[in-house]
Amino acid sequence: MPERPRALFALTAENLPQVFPPEVLARLRESVDIDPVLVAEDFTTPEAREILARTEILVTGWGCPRLDAAALDAAPELRAVLHSAGSVKGFVTPEVWRRGIVVSSAAAANAVPVAEYTLAMILLAGKDVLGARERLRTGRAHPGWGVVPGIGNHGRRVGVIGASRIGRRVIELLAPFDLRVSLTDPYVSESRAAALGVPLLALDELLRTSDIVTVHAPETPETHHLVGRRELALMPDGATLINTARGGLVDQAALVDELRTGRLNAVLDVTDPEPLPADSPLYDLPNAFVTPHLAGSQGNELSRLGMTVAEEAARLLNGGHLAHPVDPAALEREA
Repeated sequence: MPERPRALFALTAENLPQVFPPEVLARLRESVDIDPVLVAEDFTTPEAREILARTEILVTGWGCPRLDAAALDAAPELRAVLHSAGSVKGFVTPEVWRRGIVVSSAAAANAVPVAEYTLAMILLAGKDVLGARERLRTGRAHPGWGVVPGIGNHGRRVGVIGASRIGRRVIELLAPFDLRVSLTDPYVSESRAAALGVPLLALDELLRTSDIVTVHAPETPETHHLVGRRELALMPDGATLINTARGGLVDQAALVDELRTGRLNAVLDVTDPEPLPADSPLYDLPNAFVTPHLAGSQGNELSRLGMTVAEEAARLLNGGHLAHPVDPAALEREA
């Protein structure tokens, strides 16, 4: 068996035992020589620089310090960064790519719970579960049995904005249901959309023809307020907007105005700003269902991220290719 490369944790220390519980940590240590409790939260201290000088692999996570030229100068043997979370934009600098250091991300693993949350909310929205619960809560009276028109998931039209990892996973999860799913994404061809099993529509057409719209695009300068006042006005009466991506993708003031009329519904796991101020009307609007950015990995889902890193480390040890490499050329249009 090849010699295990020397590795170092670089993340917020309190997250370490959740992302790398004992069984995951043991799996990781089969492939790398890593101190199970030593964590670098600051690359500028003499202690950190001493350890970095011997480090070949950084196991990173939320709270990792920036990998700028000074940090990389202190780590001349560094050849790989294995990130136990999603986006690496916050700490990976262009200097990392210039030095030929490979980067892997657990974004695909983090996409799983977000897509599951989205699936659940789509199905609940189609049955008007959230609205019915609110009416029951405030009215304190059962509406009685009988046929309820205008609800149900049979043939419900669902529009997916963005063929990101999460967007693609949502499309996969929706496949077994009797739903009509469509996609909009300027970087996806019709043939690629066909391979995903959905028609490709322009954004305006998708908004006009969807009962439920779910947002999975990255936040970039081009996508800021992608769904604004004009776009919201295109959505049919009674439609639901779901956002689990980034709050800035939706013009929140315009959305609040629409919600106040009662014309639309919203499920928001992300907001702008985040967290919401205490006086935000979104807390009180009956057709707004707001959750505190919990769609991503939480609780026992965090170990999935750590296991993704452990599996990547095993591939490196055995001379294989990373399964989840980060493409620097695609970073600008990714989350």
